[in-house]
Amino acid sequence: MSQPCQLDSPLYQLLHNEDIAGFNAHKPKDGEVDLCNGDFRGLDLRAIDAKRINFSGAYFRGTDLRGLDLREALLEGASLAHAQISGAYFPADLSADEILMSVNFGTRLRYRTG
Repeated sequence: MSQPCQLDSPLYQLLHNEDIAGFNAHKPKDGEVDLCNGDFRGLDLRAIDAKRINFSGAYFRGTDLRGLDLREALLEGASLAHAQISGAYFPADLSADEILMSVNFGTRLRYRTG
């Protein structure tokens, strides 16, 4: 498993600087946004438009995700250690147990198969 890192992407830099309005304004209207393996520790991401974002392998330790709609985001292998997730929507293929294990113990998220 690759380690979370600082990404060389203008969209990532906007998120890392917590410029949520700038991120939402510059996010492409179609296609996937690749933020795989990004380091999002401790950020306040509550107002981002997370549709079609690939957060696979991302690290969200202590990140504020409250109320965020992640139903159309890819989260395979992401870690939610100690993230604030109250009111957040997650993809239907992620079980509640899987999400809680990730929040409580930092395990990587695994989607249900079959």
